[in-house]
Amino acid sequence: MMVLISYDVSTITPEGRMRLRKVAKKCQNHAQRVQNSVFEADLDYSAFLKLKAALLQIIDKGQDSLRFYYLGNNWERKIEHIGAKSTYNPEGVIIL
Repeated sequence: MMVLISYDVSTITPEGRMRLRKVAKKCQNHAQRVQNSVFEADLDYSAFLKLKAALLQIIDKGQDSLRFYYLGNNWERKIEHIGAKSTYNPEGVIIL
């Protein structure tokens, strides 16, 4: 299932900057960054629930914002990319 994850973390305080780094790192470990605070995650439902729970543990719900857009399994026709930034194939080979 493809999920689009976006976040806005308040960075006014040192704690906020730390939360921002933690949220970004957690997303990078499970998803592909497509814009500064936007990630695409092609995960099974169980893995997504674990990622969501981990992100909810990091953010401050009074200051920060998380958004999840559920694009489902037939996401290919729901995403259109226009512009200079190169895209990727989420079902392709990942080289580490």
